[in-house]
Amino acid sequence: MADLLRRPFGAHGEVHRITPESAGWRYVGFALHRLRAGERVSAATGAREVILVMVEGKAAFRAAGRDWGVLGDRMDVFEKTPPHCLYVPDGQDWAAEAATDCTIAVCSAPGQGGHGARRIGPEGITLTQRGEGTNTRWINNIAMEGEDWCDSLLVTEVFTPAGHWSSYPSHRHDEDDFPRITYLEETYYHRLNPAEGWAVQRVYTDDGSLDEVMAVRNHDVVLVPRGHHPCGAPHGIELYYLNVMAGPKRAWRFLKAPEMDGIG
Repeated sequence: MADLLRRPFGAHGEVHRITPESAGWRYVGFALHRLRAGERVSAATGAREVILVMVEGKAAFRAAGRDWGVLGDRMDVFEKTPPHCLYVPDGQDWAAEAATDCTIAVCSAPGQGGHGARRIGPEGITLTQRGEGTNTRWINNIAMEGEDWCDSLLVTEVFTPAGHWSSYPSHRHDEDDFPRITYLEETYYHRLNPAEGWAVQRVYTDDGSLDEVMAVRNHDVVLVPRGHHPCGAPHGIELYYLNVMAGPKRAWRFLKAPEMDGIG
């Protein structure tokens, strides 16, 4: 069985640390900090660029030699309001002090030193519908390929209503053959409403060499090294996930699974 489902290793402090080395791939990193008011976290970006996402709560940030003030205003991710985020390039330091209990996601990928630190959102991030019927979900794009202020990262939030599917029709982005398809590693950070709920994610390849079906719980992370990766939310349970993608080219091109032909 592939080691794709990562449970949090606690309920406080740093509860996830996924590196290219621990994931067995080359590009994407993800960490998650659940802090109480007054607690601090800090790090150096090294050779990697970082997008800090205020999933919930408020925190005061310093990064790249600048005071960015207090970021964040949604206290529950299922408010669905646009997130406050901060981009920090490679070769810089950052620090956060929690102004309230908060959850901070650290999304990282290789940096090339070509951009300055900047605040992202909530201005310019609009909750947008994707799909229709029971394939409807809602997207907060944080850093997709239309943005030119980062080197590698693609980051987005997705809200899937109860009883709906998401990351669907099933699709893959695991070949470096632009513009037909791009190679992008991906992490899914999952949240459930109610928090005691569960959802389902499948990761599978066309040839069946990888085929895992996982029951995800609140704060779980799923790794997608290759293959298709749809998610399903049961009746009565809302699903949120934060996606982080990166690869050799900062472009999102995918192919649908063969069984999805004719399904929009």
